[in-house]
Formats: sequence, structure tokens, C-alpha cells
Amino acid sequence: MSAERKRSLTIAGHRTSVSLEEPFWDALKEIATAEGVTVAALIATIDTGREAVNLSSALRLHVLAHYRRLAGA
Repeated sequence: MSAERKRSLTIAGHRTSVSLEEPFWDALKEIATAEGVTVAALIATIDTGREAVNLSSALRLHVLAHYRRLAGA
């Protein structure tokens, strides 16, 4: 398993840092490309829709849900 990698980005006008394992960053890039948006825009969308989970968890859950939908699960 790869170590977490922290990246800084701006969401809704404020700077934040997110730590995710590299495969999740790769998956977010793939999803963003497939949806025709930037990774930052995808993360901002996920951020606005998350409920009581932290942003890193919301991103991981979004990636899981995306690939489960593709797998027909």
C-alpha cells in the first residue's frame, strides 16, 4: 500500500490540504478526465455534497462509488 500524499488546493476560495494515497489521486484524475472537469473542480463538487465525513474520506468514498457503478455493483 502506498503512503499518503498531501496536496494543497483551493476550495470555495479557501486553501486546504488533503492527504490521500497515490492510487486515490490517480483515480480522481481519471474520474475528472472522464467527466471533463479539473481535479480541483471535481473535489469542490465532492466537498459541497459531503455530509458528516472529512474531505479525505469523502474523496475515497466517491472513488469507490464511481468504480462500483462502473462494475455494475
